Amino acid sequence: MLVHKTELRVRYADTDKMQFVYNGKYYEYFEVGRTELLRDYGMTYDSIEKAGYYMPVVEAFIKYKNAAFYDELLVIETRMEKLPALRVRLDTKIFSKERGVQIVEGHIDLVFVNAETGKAVRPPEFFNESFKKFYDAV
Repeated sequence: MLVHKTELRVRYADTDKMQFVYNGKYYEYFEVGRTELLRDYGMTYDSIEKAGYYMPVVEAFIKYKNAAFYDELLVIETRMEKLPALRVRLDTKIFSKERGVQIVEGHIDLVFVNAETGKAVRPPEFFNESFKKFYDAV
């Protein structure tokens, strides 16, 4: 299983009148986690698009556990539990680094879409090859 961690500091603009992170921002934080996971394994959304694919989100879920606050350092843990056959499921947990509590957990499902045809396709070989080493021993 692939587990990737990245850190993010809560910006003032991410908070609401109640002074904690606005609930919709966590989807953006999930995107930070998956973008940095891809980057660390040699891909960016730009390189995927130049290869002729898009990766739209087809399902998103978040369970809120604790509030996060302005200037708090968060750890975004993004996991890919299995090599995708069709959907790419990325499970995510976000923790407060300072307080040691879990803030949210959830998942995002994405699919590859052929940019020319607009049809969903299986993940391209370059994608699976980038992550295959995490699953070969299973």
